[in-house]
Parts: sequence; C-alpha cells; structure tokens
Amino acid sequence: MGADFTSALYLGMRHPVAALRPWSALTLGKPAALEPAPGEAALGAELAALMDCEAACLMPSTLHLFWDLFGWLRAKPVAVLVDAAAYPVARWGAAAAGVAVQAFRHGDAARALGAARRWRNAGLRPLLLADGYTPGDGAAPPLAAYAEIAESVGGLLLLDDTQALGVLGPRGGGSVAGHGLAGAPVLSGASLAKGFGAPLAVLAGPREALAGFEAASQCRLHCSPPSVAAIAAAAHALECNRRTGDMLRQRLQHRIVQLRALFKTRGLKLHGGSFPVQRLALAPSSGAALHSRLSQAGIEVLLQGTRAKPVLTMLLRADHGAAEIAHAARTITQLLEVQHV
Repeated sequence: MGADFTSALYLGMRHPVAALRPWSALTLGKPAALEPAPGEAALGAELAALMDCEAACLMPSTLHLFWDLFGWLRAKPVAVLVDAAAYPVARWGAAAAGVAVQAFRHGDAARALGAARRWRNAGLRPLLLADGYTPGDGAAPPLAAYAEIAESVGGLLLLDDTQALGVLGPRGGGSVAGHGLAGAPVLSGASLAKGFGAPLAVLAGPREALAGFEAASQCRLHCSPPSVAAIAAAAHALECNRRTGDMLRQRLQHRIVQLRALFKTRGLKLHGGSFPVQRLALAPSSGAALHSRLSQAGIEVLLQGTRAKPVLTMLLRADHGAAEIAHAARTITQLLEVQHV
C-alpha cells in the first residue's frame, strides 16, 4: 500500500472539468480593471461573506496580490513589521515595494507593539505582516493582539491566510472569522489552491480599503485576471464547502488525531497541533536515508530542515483513509527503529 503525503489539497478537493460549469473562453482578453471575468463578482462576494469581511476581490495568485498590495500601500510612508515566520511570498511583495522592513520574533506581540510605536513616532504608518497560521505550530500567532496593535497606531494588519482558508475558522472561513477580527483594520490575502484546491487568490477586508486597492491596482490594469476555469473551480469549491465542508474538516481532524496517537504510542512527538501539516524532528544526518527508504516503500513525504536538523513533514488530507495513515505510521516508526533514530 502506497500513500502520498506531499499534497496540500487539505480537503481533497480537485474539481474535475465535468463537475464545473462550462465556459466558452478561458479569458476575455481584457484586464479586470476594464471588465470582470464571468463569475468574478459573485465569487468575490461569496468569499467575503465566508471570510467575515465586507468585500473581496480576486487575483491570479498571492504573488500578484502582495506585490500589488504593497505597491498601493507605499503611496504613503509606511514601515512593514514582519512576524519572523511569515511565508516568503508576502515578504517578496514588501521587498519589491522598497519599503522599510523590520522582523520581530514569531508570535512576540510585545516586540511588535514596541516596534510599531517607534515607526509611528518616526512618521511612518506601521503595517504588521503575519501568516494566519504557520505550519508546525501548535496554535496560530496572537492575531487579535496584532490587530489591536495595528489599530492603536493607525496601521494595518496584513494576513497571508493561505494555510487557514478552507481549513480553519467557521465553515473554513479562515483567520478573520476564526479570531473574531471582523471590523478590525485587517486585510487578508489568501490562495485558494490549498484548502479549496482552486488556483487563484483573494484579498478581503473593509469595503473602503478594497475599493481603494481596486482603483489603484496595477495588476488589475496590466495583468490577466484569474482564468474563467479557475473561477469556476473556486465556485465549485465553495459549493462543495456549503454541502460537505464541515464533514471534510471533521474527517481531516480524525486523520490528524489518528496519526498523532500512533506516533505517540511509539514515544514519538509530532509537531503541528491539530493542523494537517505534521512534522517530526529527526536525528542529525538521518533524513536522506529515511526519506529514500520511505519512497521505496511507496510512502511519499517531505524532507525539510537541514542535514544537521532534518524534519520529516507529512501533509494530511481529508481523502486519506484510516488504513493509509496506519500503514504510513507503522512503516515510518519501523524504519526509525531499524535506523536507531
């Protein structure tokens, strides 16, 4: 029995073409600023409601989104305060904008507050940048505290919510909904390619801010919008989420609990809490051999970290079966025993 734990399609959504509404062309050949793609407005409105935000707009990817977002925000003097665990794509957007950037220790709201006050006193508007959830953590960072800091200094909290959307929060709505941040100065950007399995991104937040962003957006003026096929896939994902999303998230939790319990019985601790990204720290220099043997056994996992500190990472999905989980856990623990890791 083989098993693949390298895909981040957490809910197991794949959207075969037969399940999607038909389209006559993949694109209108026009930028979104001139004419929205078919289905774009309705999908944006539904995503905004799911994410507990006033408004939302679609982008081809989070790279487009954050490049464009920071390009808009730098029109006034700003400084970006980055949670050290933030995913690289959003950081690239800040770097490309050429704005002042300062990192603070992951989850350290006190340091973030101190830095935000210093930048505000220097005449710059503080923008806090963080992930809604960082894989491998036991819990999300203190997002409510981050939002309070942003509000207290006249700034914004910018979230990369790609990991959370579809998986966390009420109905899979992500971090704004899950942490009660509606109405706070928060802009949430996320790819739908993980939890919802659709290759496009969404930016959601206060209606006034979204209107300003759309009016100034360079990507909506100069780049192709998300394809009609991607929009159809996202619409199908939200339809599936309405019908079976809670069941899929519950099934996913069962698989996570099962895997963690099986490792615990062998005295091994997985990191990742109740999130579908589960990590196991390995002994120095043991990762490559273990990874190779697992692949030979038909079990695909990710080898991360460094040679000195290797980490075995497993991405769990709702469509993994209990037998797959048990087989993978048994094989991994047996190989660890053989290698005396």
